[in-house]
Amino acid sequence: MSCLFCRIVTGEEPAHLVLEREDVVGFLDTRPVFKGHVLLVPRRHVDTLTELPDDLVVPLFGAAREVAAAVRTALGAQGSFVAMNNVVSQSVPHLHVHVVPRTKGDGLRGFFWPRTRYADDGEAADHAARLREALEATA
Repeated sequence: MSCLFCRIVTGEEPAHLVLEREDVVGFLDTRPVFKGHVLLVPRRHVDTLTELPDDLVVPLFGAAREVAAAVRTALGAQGSFVAMNNVVSQSVPHLHVHVVPRTKGDGLRGFFWPRTRYADDGEAADHAARLREALEATA
């Protein structure tokens, strides 16, 4: 099995497990943004969010909600940062949700990528229309 996260799920690769459910496993990130940074993965191998089957949406995001609450209770965090990379910057090609404990003044500044602006309201409206059309085509 070449997928690191699949090996963690099966116990072939060691990890500090935080959560074990029928469909989801959570473990500490080995290179955490802050201590207590948890990765949540579906037990079944899924590469990206767009491939996540409907039957795993609630278990995965329900687990994210539970871990986000647990970092506050267990670690004294004031909140959390919950994120997912999808292909770009996805270091392991197995869908995973990051739950990072946050505390005011912890040094993490907003998003990790540069921000941009629309040239004008027309450009923003064009992007919104293109996205609506794509969503309607899949409905």
